[in-house]
Amino acid sequence: MHEQNQLMRAASPFFMKLLGTGFFLFLITAEAVAQPFERPPVEAVRAVADKAIRETPFAFRAILQKPSRFFRGLQPINFERTFGLGEPGVAYAISVINSEREQVLPLEISHNDGLKAWLNNELVYEKQKTGQALIREEERDFFLEDTIWLKVKKGDNTLLLKSETAGDHWKVFLRPRFPKVPEGQKQDDQWMQLTTGRLPHITDEVAALSNWLVIGPFPNDGRRGLEAPYPPEEGFVLGRLYTHAGRQIAWQLPKVEILADVIDADPLWGTLYDWNYHTAGFAWAVRNLGEFTGQQKYIDYLTTYCNFMLDIKPYIGYEKYTLHRENSRHIHLWNTPLLDFTTAPALPFIYRLLKEENFARREEYEELVRATQEYVMDEQIRMPDGTFTRETPIKYTTWVDDMFMGIPFLLHSALIAKDKEEQERYLDDAASQVLGFHQRLYSPEMQLYHHAQYSERPEVKLPYWSRANGWAIWAVTEVLLYLPEEHSDYQRIMKIYLDHVDGLIQMQDTASGFYHNVLDHADSFEETSGTAIFTMAIARGINQGWLIRKKYEPYVLRGWKALDSVIGADGTVSRICMGTMCSEDIGYYYERPVVRDDSHGLLGLTFAGIEVQKMLDQKPGN
Repeated sequence: MHEQNQLMRAASPFFMKLLGTGFFLFLITAEAVAQPFERPPVEAVRAVADKAIRETPFAFRAILQKPSRFFRGLQPINFERTFGLGEPGVAYAISVINSEREQVLPLEISHNDGLKAWLNNELVYEKQKTGQALIREEERDFFLEDTIWLKVKKGDNTLLLKSETAGDHWKVFLRPRFPKVPEGQKQDDQWMQLTTGRLPHITDEVAALSNWLVIGPFPNDGRRGLEAPYPPEEGFVLGRLYTHAGRQIAWQLPKVEILADVIDADPLWGTLYDWNYHTAGFAWAVRNLGEFTGQQKYIDYLTTYCNFMLDIKPYIGYEKYTLHRENSRHIHLWNTPLLDFTTAPALPFIYRLLKEENFARREEYEELVRATQEYVMDEQIRMPDGTFTRETPIKYTTWVDDMFMGIPFLLHSALIAKDKEEQERYLDDAASQVLGFHQRLYSPEMQLYHHAQYSERPEVKLPYWSRANGWAIWAVTEVLLYLPEEHSDYQRIMKIYLDHVDGLIQMQDTASGFYHNVLDHADSFEETSGTAIFTMAIARGINQGWLIRKKYEPYVLRGWKALDSVIGADGTVSRICMGTMCSEDIGYYYERPVVRDDSHGLLGLTFAGIEVQKMLDQKPGN
C-alpha cells in the first residue's frame, strides 16, 4: 500500500490532466481512503485553538483618548467632565477647520440646553432649549438633531462654540456629513482637518491631545448667560486670565481621558475578544472542539469569552455614553440594531444555556439571551414577508450573511424554549428565513447566492462572494440539523441544501482544493474562510446522511488538504479575507486584504476540522 501511494503521488501531475473524468474521481477516492493526512484534521484545528488560548489575554491596556487628525466622525465636547455639573454655567470651545478647498459643509449638531456657534466671527447657529443632547443610533451610523450649513473657505476657519447648562447636562456633539460614496470605495474625507494646532502659539504636543480648547465656567444666572458677551467672544488670547464669580478662568484642554483597549490588536477586524459575530462564533467553535475531543480547556474558552463580555459591559457603556468613544471594538455591546452585534454574538451564551443546567452567572446569561430574543423577534428590521434585512448600504438591503447571523440563534432559542408554542415560533421563523433569502438571492442558473440584494433595485446582481455563500449553506445545515423532518418546509430546505452543494462543488479549484474569493472567477484569490465553510458543510452532509459519501467525499478531502496547507505548526492560519461590506463592484472583492488569524476564518475552519474528522472516523461504504 505504501508503494502504491508513492506511485500515485509521483504520477499526480499526469492525473491532474485528467480532471473531471470518472477515472480521476475513482483514483482520488481510492487515494483518499488509503492515504490519511499527515496530521488528523482535529489535530490541526487543535493547534489553532491552542494558539488562541495561548495568545488571547482577555484583558485591556490603557490608552489616551486622542482626536482624529481629520474632521470626521463624532466630535464630542464634554464640558461636564471638565467643569462638572450641579449649577448653571456657560463655557466656550474653540478650534480651527482647515480645508484644502472652499466648501459648503453640512455639519450635524446636538447639544443640551442652549448653544451658539460662530464661524470666522460670523454667528451661524443659535438655539435655546432645555434637555439633553440627542443622538439617534442606526445600524452602522448615527444622526444628530440639527444641521448647520457651514460656508468653509479654503485655509483656516475658526469655529467658536458657546454652550450653556442648566446644571444637569453639559455636552455638545458635532458630526460633518460628507456625501456617501458607493460601498467599497474610499471615503474622500482627508481634505479637512479640525485642529487646535492652527490656533496661535499652540504646539503640536497640545494639538495631539485634543481638537478643542475650552474655557469656563462663566455665570449663567437666570439662564441668561447665553446672551452675555463674555471675553472669549472678543478673540482668542492665550495666557489671559479672567475672573468671574470668584473663579479664575483661562483657556485649557478638556479633560484627557484614559480608555481601555484590546492588547495586540491584530488583525484589524479579527482580534479574538472583540464583541462581534466572528469572535463569538469562534468561541462557540472552540467549545464544540472541546466536546468532540473531551478537552476541558476548549470548553472553558467559551466560558472565558462570555464572562469577559459580561464583566466589561458596564465599562463599555460608560465609554460609549459618558466618554463617547465611537471606535471601541466593544461599543456594539450596547444598542446596535444589527444581527452582527446581537443574535450572532449571543450564540456562545445561548449555547452554554443549552449545554449546562447550573453554573455561576446563569441569570446574567439568561438576561442577555432574553434581551436578544426580544430584539430579533420584535425590533429587527424585516421585509414584509419577515425576511431579515438591513438599512445599509441603502434602505433596504438583504444580505445573505444574515442567514448565519440570525438563523442559528433562532434554532438555539427553539432548543431552550419552555413550551411547544414558543419552540414552533422560533423553528418556523428559522425555516421561513431560509426560504426568504433563497427567493431573493439565489441564482438557479449558477446554484449560488449573490452577496446581497437592493430592494429598490432588485435587478442589480452583486457578485457571488465566497464567504457569503458559506454563511448561507452553514445556516441551512443548522436548520436541517434541528428542524423536524415532518415540518412542512423541511423537504424544500433539503433541496435548497442539495442544489447549493452541487453548485459549490463546480466552483472548487480542482488543482488546489481551494475556492476563490469570487466563486465564479478563477482569477480572484484562493481564500480560506469560504473553503473552510464549504468543506464543513459538505462533510456535515455526508456525516448526517444527506449526501452520498462516494460522490462528495473527494471534494471534502481536496478542501481539507487545501486548508491543512494554510495551518502552520504553531496554529497560525493564513489566506483569510478580511471583513467585507457588499458592493456592486466585483473589483472590490478582488482587492480585499488577506490576513492571518482573523476569526472570520477561524470559526469555520474549526468546525470544518471537526466534521472532516467525523467523516474520516466513519467507516466508508454508505
